[in-house]
Parts: sequence; C-alpha cells; structure tokens
Amino acid sequence: MGGADALGQAGGMRKRIAFLGTEVRTHSHSQHFLDRLALGYGWRGGWQEPRTDIASVYIDQFPENGDLGHDRVKRYGLKLYPSIEEALTLGTGKLAVDGVVIIAEHGKYPRNEKGQTLYPRYEWFKECVKVFEKSGRGVPVFNDKHLSTTWARCKEMVDDAKRLKFPFFAGSSLPVTRRMPSIDMPHNVPLKESVCVAYGGVDSYDIHALETAQCMSERRRGGEVGIRQVHAMRGPNVWKRLAEDRHVDTRRLVVSALTRSHNLPVEGGYYTGKITFDWARK
Repeated sequence: MGGADALGQAGGMRKRIAFLGTEVRTHSHSQHFLDRLALGYGWRGGWQEPRTDIASVYIDQFPENGDLGHDRVKRYGLKLYPSIEEALTLGTGKLAVDGVVIIAEHGKYPRNEKGQTLYPRYEWFKECVKVFEKSGRGVPVFNDKHLSTTWARCKEMVDDAKRLKFPFFAGSSLPVTRRMPSIDMPHNVPLKESVCVAYGGVDSYDIHALETAQCMSERRRGGEVGIRQVHAMRGPNVWKRLAEDRHVDTRRLVVSALTRSHNLPVEGGYYTGKITFDWARK
C-alpha cells in the first residue's frame, strides 16, 4: 500500500481497527498499545495524533487487582466485545474492520516444558482467519512480538497470510528503538560473528535478543538472508561451549557487550568485580 493508505488516511477516510489484548494493566503490552492507539504519543518534540480509529476491543482477562481494561474502554469511549469474531465483525457476521492488532503478552496463561508462556497468539490469529475466510477477504494483521511457540504453528500462520493474501507483520519496537550507545552496523560490512547479551526470562525476552541481534547483523555483506539455524543451550553447557579454544572471539565479544550493559550486578553502587569472562561465568 502507498503512504496515505498505510497511514489509514486514503481518500480522507480513517481506517478502523480491532484491538485484541490479553490484559490491560499498568505497563502491560496491551496498555502501552491501547493508550497510544487511542490517545497518541509524544514524538520529536510534538504530539503524534492517532491515525486510525479503534472500532472494537476484545480483552481476554481482567485481573482482580490492577485491571485497567474497563477504565480505558470507558475513558476513550470504546466498544468492548465478548469474542474475537464479534470484535472483527462488529456483531454483523461479516468482517467490518480495516485491520487487526493482536497484543497477546502478559496475563495468566500456562507454561510448557520449555518454560514458554502459552500466550494465545496462534489461537487468536486462527480466529481472525476464520472470519476472513467466511467474509471472502482479509485485512492487515499486526502481531506483537513472535508468532507462536512452535515452528509448525508459526509457519502455518505465515502460510495462512500468503494463502488469503493479507498483510501480516510481527515484532517489537526494539529493532528501531533508541540505542545506548547510538550505534549501527555499517552496510555491507564483512561480518563473521556478532554477539548480543540479554537478560531473561525464557521466550518473552529471548525474542528481543534475537531480533536486536538480527536487525544489526543483517546489514552485513549479502543483506537480509535470514536465519539458517537456531541452536539453544542452557546453564553450564553455555559456559562450557564458550570456554572452548575455537570461541576465543566469541568470549571477547561477550565481554565487550557486558561492558556496555546497564544491568550488571552491583554492590554498594558499583560492579562486584572486573568485567571478564571468568567473572561472568561465576
């Protein structure tokens, strides 16, 4: 789509979106997105007004303590629907919005054996697909963070978007957010190895480390060629692998990354020791 279309202003008509969130509480992802989409946000010394209208809201959970969902719906004069289908159809039985925003992060959901929280991104996406198929058309879908918890589900979601020919975008703000220090990888640099050091927990923060490393590394010579393989290790196995002679450059990069961190352990206002590989391994 062109610039005006992408901004929801084609022909002077504002686009209307369905907002799907797991829970709205202070600093939850749904709170951040809903407030900005409804009220706007500060940007470059000015106020960025919303460029779309929120036609409908579906919220899955309302925590007993700290819920802001009902408050935000009332504050912004929004329409809350009891199901995803109704949020997309506005109760008409046919798709009645111009886009869908899926913010399935935070809330009380089960975890699997890997420690991944089973947020309903895949399930909600499939609910949208059902409405698209029934209506004979699709609309753009944004998915906050990664698609799902298994490769098969992620691939199915992408395949659905291709099959029904609707735009599908996923990720977070980290690849384009401000960096400290303000650095970037030069285009076409002959890069052989890069390291990103990040804190956890599993999955929810792993994706941030991955997308941050990828957005910088893919400026390397050869461009955006993607990821061939992901190999995950935990605990002592990580340090054992890094200690091998063949990973001397990796250890150097790990230490370099740690010296730039603002989240290292401190005692009495300063680091607990000189930042080295052995210090980190302890």
